[in-house]
Amino acid sequence: GYTGEDGFELSIPGASAEALAEALLAMDFVLPIGLGARDSLRLEAGLCLYGNDIERLTAAAERLKAALSAYPGVHDVADSFRRGKRELKLEIKPEAEALGLTLADLARQVRQAFYGAEAQRVQRGREDLKVMVRLPEARRRSLADLEALRIRGPGGIEVPFSTVARAHWSRGFASIERADRQRIVDVTASVDRKVANANEILAELSRTVLPRLAADFPGLRYSFEGERREQNETISSLARGMAIAVLAIYALIAIPLRSYVQPFIVMTAIPFGVAGAVWAHILLGMDLTFLSVFGIVALVGVVVNDSLVLVDYVNARRLAGEAVATAVHEAGAARFRPILLTSLTTFAGLTPILLERSLQAQFLVPMAVSLGFGVVFATGVSLIVVPCSYLILEDLRRLVRRSLSEPQGPAERSAVVPRPLPG
Repeated sequence: GYTGEDGFELSIPGASAEALAEALLAMDFVLPIGLGARDSLRLEAGLCLYGNDIERLTAAAERLKAALSAYPGVHDVADSFRRGKRELKLEIKPEAEALGLTLADLARQVRQAFYGAEAQRVQRGREDLKVMVRLPEARRRSLADLEALRIRGPGGIEVPFSTVARAHWSRGFASIERADRQRIVDVTASVDRKVANANEILAELSRTVLPRLAADFPGLRYSFEGERREQNETISSLARGMAIAVLAIYALIAIPLRSYVQPFIVMTAIPFGVAGAVWAHILLGMDLTFLSVFGIVALVGVVVNDSLVLVDYVNARRLAGEAVATAVHEAGAARFRPILLTSLTTFAGLTPILLERSLQAQFLVPMAVSLGFGVVFATGVSLIVVPCSYLILEDLRRLVRRSLSEPQGPAERSAVVPRPLPG
């Protein structure tokens, strides 16, 4: 097979392919693998194990695969480690080192004896013919022939192969994967999203299985790959973008309001909008996906509109000479209908997407849920929280002014009485 395992391909007419597949699957020892066996398609749950000892890595990978297979809905569990073809491994003995032989010398002489050494090249037409010198075929057929091979040392002395080295059959590696100068083994699996959640499975592995693996195999490290890695990268990027957006919103609100504090009153709607979006997913039984987060990011710039309308109206009434309490009361009454209609029309515009059941529109539904329900929830809360926050801010301002303008006590007044200047 292409992975280095023993295997072969069958070429048959297309009309007979289905019958042959059914006949093979009818055998008890035959299991289907399909395209799901390819590593590039198993991205829902992926873990990369790092280490210097390949035997420990493969043992840790087997334990991790067993733990993944125990979860319902997890299938096609596999790893990237593939054994290669059978090969003969040579090990040098201490006696060889005493004679001055190295493993490279040993390997070179064995290769020359069985594969051959190039003696010369003969030009024949346009091609070069290599003349190879090696042992006769009768003396290079078995492991016994290798044991009887005479190995020449640096001083010209010849000794039997079995005296200075040993040979044994083993399996090589189809490929060697490294990252950060360490061997790696990728463990991947597919997750049936109707049965299980890949994020929950990986979170539980991080709490239970992976710490035990790190303790049982010293030097073992791990990192998340596949869909989890893409999620982490996307969430980090969204967090940076959202922080920049919030700062930009604050600056754009602070300039027209001419205040450093009132923008915080306007932006109190943001956490309530996020809470409304999350609760909507919970009540509708939906998972919080990337598009849900995209909807929440878009929600940040929408929910501040209603609060901004309220605060601006209160400031306008105060400039007209009205008291703070009266201005806040009138703002709530005068702007209630426009604010409510704006939010309801926004939700109504998103309703066709929320009610759409076609497969092509399903990936947009989480974003519409975050935006629509977040706006409605934030509007209802903002109509109460924003006026109360405005009044609290004014109370705090009066309290600060009062504390700064309080008259000084008798002791303090006597301490600051100026002395008469000398005549």
